[in-house]
Amino acid sequence: MELELRHLRTLCAIADAGSVGRAAAVLGFSQPAMSTQLRRIERLFGEPLFLRGAGGVEPTAYGVEVVAQARDVLARADAIGRRGPAVSADGGRMLRFAATNTPMLSGLVSRLRSVLPDLAVSVSSVYSSTDIVELLEDGALDAGVAADYPSIELPHSDRLAHRGIVTEPSFVALPARHPLARRVEVSLADLSGEAWFVTPDDGAGWPGVFYAACGSAGFEPAAVHEFLGDQLQLQAMIADGLGISMVQATLRPSPGVVIKPLVGTPLWCRYLLVWRRAGLSDEVAEALFASATAAYRQLIGRSAHFQAWAAGTYRAKANPGRAHL
Repeated sequence: MELELRHLRTLCAIADAGSVGRAAAVLGFSQPAMSTQLRRIERLFGEPLFLRGAGGVEPTAYGVEVVAQARDVLARADAIGRRGPAVSADGGRMLRFAATNTPMLSGLVSRLRSVLPDLAVSVSSVYSSTDIVELLEDGALDAGVAADYPSIELPHSDRLAHRGIVTEPSFVALPARHPLARRVEVSLADLSGEAWFVTPDDGAGWPGVFYAACGSAGFEPAAVHEFLGDQLQLQAMIADGLGISMVQATLRPSPGVVIKPLVGTPLWCRYLLVWRRAGLSDEVAEALFASATAAYRQLIGRSAHFQAWAAGTYRAKANPGRAHL
């Protein structure tokens, strides 16, 4: 079997839906046919791209990379031959863009400006993903980067469209002098007595998914500090030993902070591009998506802890008896 664009679309649909069955419904296939196609694609790549579970599927570390590359290829293929100005619905050249907390924002905007230099971009930071959707529905924004979680898809009307950028694991940030800081991976259960910095409700499922993961690990957080500030402030408090926090997998640690994957990867987060169908040209939508996926690949390239996690996942699959340090 040779790899074709339809195979890449299948992988992206499964990653976006978090379920083979839901992806089959979106693409108009039966679930058995979709499952068979996924097995063929995985045989072509030589290893599993998704982990199967009772609640659906999640991408493996290798799958995260393959899906990100697939999205880039599809965006470039879809853009072939497209012409015309990148304009908003009112004929202007201004893109009103918002993003939730994500380290990919800077790289995304920089790439977009290089691809569409005549497009003026107004950027807003909006923490709540549901607030981003509401602003889009009301016409106050043209596009945004929001977040949701496996099996909890971000709701919106048919006036909006979305595409998943990446589904990434959530890691934990610890003080560098923490007793567990030298471990390759940290068990969530081993953090049961810690004080946690937890960001407030994002309207998309957080922090409910965090508390659910703690409950599955057999504990309720001993102390919780609600925090909504910049990452430098958060990391400064972690470095001082005031608490720990779940963080994005590609976040760059500050001095005095280490970022570690969690054993079993109990928490995942999906970042998605959302836009107004009537307020954005196809060219701008494709440029936004390609810029986002490229920015995320660059973050992976700069993230030693993410690369170590991915390499460890590959070794674990090759040596199932490997013990976690």
